[in-house]
Amino acid sequence: MTSTFRTLTVPLDGKAFPGGLPSFLVRDDVLCWTRREAGLAGFGEIARFSATGPDRFLEADIWWRHLVLEAEATDSVELPGTGPVAFGSFAFSKTSTYESRLIVPEIVVGVRDNQAWLTQLTFDDGPLTEETALAALDRWLGSSSAGTFGGEGTTAAADSAGNGPLGGRSAKAGGAVVRPLPLAAGATLHTGSLSEEAWMDAVEAGVAEIRTGALEKLVLARDVVATIPAGVHAADVLRELAARYRECWTYGVDGLVGATPEMLIQVEGRTAQARVLAGTLDRRDAHGDDGPPMEYATRVLAGSEKQRHEHEIAIQSLTSQLAPFSEAMNAHDEPFILELPNVWHLASDVKAELTEVEGHVPTCLALINALHPTAAVCGTPTLVAGELIRKLEHLDRGPYAGPVGWLDAAGNGEWGIALRGAVIESPETVRLYAGCGIVDGSQPEAELAETWAKFRPMLESLGINS
Repeated sequence: MTSTFRTLTVPLDGKAFPGGLPSFLVRDDVLCWTRREAGLAGFGEIARFSATGPDRFLEADIWWRHLVLEAEATDSVELPGTGPVAFGSFAFSKTSTYESRLIVPEIVVGVRDNQAWLTQLTFDDGPLTEETALAALDRWLGSSSAGTFGGEGTTAAADSAGNGPLGGRSAKAGGAVVRPLPLAAGATLHTGSLSEEAWMDAVEAGVAEIRTGALEKLVLARDVVATIPAGVHAADVLRELAARYRECWTYGVDGLVGATPEMLIQVEGRTAQARVLAGTLDRRDAHGDDGPPMEYATRVLAGSEKQRHEHEIAIQSLTSQLAPFSEAMNAHDEPFILELPNVWHLASDVKAELTEVEGHVPTCLALINALHPTAAVCGTPTLVAGELIRKLEHLDRGPYAGPVGWLDAAGNGEWGIALRGAVIESPETVRLYAGCGIVDGSQPEAELAETWAKFRPMLESLGINS
């Protein structure tokens, strides 16, 4: 055994993958990041970093840079995502008990711009050739054993003791959901940290705080727990999400699965990009309305002063935090409407050319440390919103609304915000998360309905029709 980190990347020329990257999502322990049939899929694990607390991003950055500093990388493809690669998932909160992690797989398959490649990563001193890489991939794809979830590192069970500002109301958590849903055979669905009624009380309390002038916006999340006796299979969920939500980034890291429409930061060379979402409209609300659905979305969503105000707060949050790392930046003057199967969003894309800070171009994780949490998932001012979230939610969000994605040794990477997702806690149970931006004028019933619209991608992918 040697301490030298070695990688070999070779093209997968002459091999057809009709389904693109999602065709490799065949194991429940797969690591994945995919959009529009492109992306990365990882198998196995040769190294892992984990941390909690406020310095989790910087500690992970130091660990990764040290790991790749003396790596021996042979790369004949040289695209973002080739060579040494790690997948990651980070806790939303610095106070979370969830262990943020970077995972270095044994095998990575990549698809980008109609090119496919294979990377083998190792600390062993044995031969590293195209033949060994292909054999390792065949071993992983040929094995039917799946990963297990609910062990060390998974998100802690939500606290339903009823302590805090909502008193005993949260003790109702765990009851059947208020909104009736047709469930898959034998499946059950229960509230998590707060009952629906108690969560709406939290929304009212948040609006009251906003009206005092203490903050402009607050994002409140809630959870539900699905039990599926037939079993929760991550690979099936990921393939369903990738097929249904092609405009989103489908992610899978250590039992965390989902399809996010929001890009926190994407870095390629010295160019950084982000997609900011704030403002949501359930597509089912358009049923019965005369005219094309997009006209309805433009009128109701883009024409809403409340929704546009919420979106502007989110844009200002990201651009102000990104500015110190940029020598040039541009964003849409007007948000566009992002059309997804379940909802419409107000969206804006931001692009920045990175500048050197203290003699170095900032890494993905350094940028994440500066950007997270944005107003889109926390509120503004961030510190005030964060304290109020802890007071009202009764929920350790774990990885929900935290950064999830990948990075390579060259400084490239893609990190989304872990939205429209869930944590698989056992072979039969999965905890789903959804949140809403609360501003002055928010109505608890409407915000609750919005959470159900945001739960829908996971519910459908689990076979639970909402």
